[in-house]
Amino acid sequence: MPEPVASRASLPEDYGLAPDSPLLSWPTLEARLMRARHYWLATSGADGIPVMRPIDGMWLDTALYFDGHSDTRWRRNLVANARASVTLEGAQSAVILEGVVTRVTPDTEIAAALAAQANAKYELAGQSAADYEVELCMFKPRQALAWTVLFQDATRFRFD
Repeated sequence: MPEPVASRASLPEDYGLAPDSPLLSWPTLEARLMRARHYWLATSGADGIPVMRPIDGMWLDTALYFDGHSDTRWRRNLVANARASVTLEGAQSAVILEGVVTRVTPDTEIAAALAAQANAKYELAGQSAADYEVELCMFKPRQALAWTVLFQDATRFRFD
């Protein structure tokens, strides 16, 4: 998948983001997404009430794969409204993704990559491709906002 298009974030003038501020690089942010042990998932259901929960997951090929019990509020919300936001822990160097969650069953190659990542990231032993050749949630971002210092390098990324 091609890299997303990066541009300067659109912030109120009072925030002080210079018109020639540097842009962050997507590969650097994607490396952080791959290393993250936890992600914060924000959803809202048909009632519009927001729900935010920490989740575990694996970032692979510009997508976050995760799962949880179908009775959880956030899973029920996704049935009513597939739009979601995902952020990483820590506001000092923010990564905020907006996108859509679908249910997918990874093929053997993707499932093997997810198992390898889960074994390494969560210090598991014995996760195999078969453990991930099941229906999972897959979050695909449509846009992202990130910065290391908001008024110095706030960058927006748009995905096709």
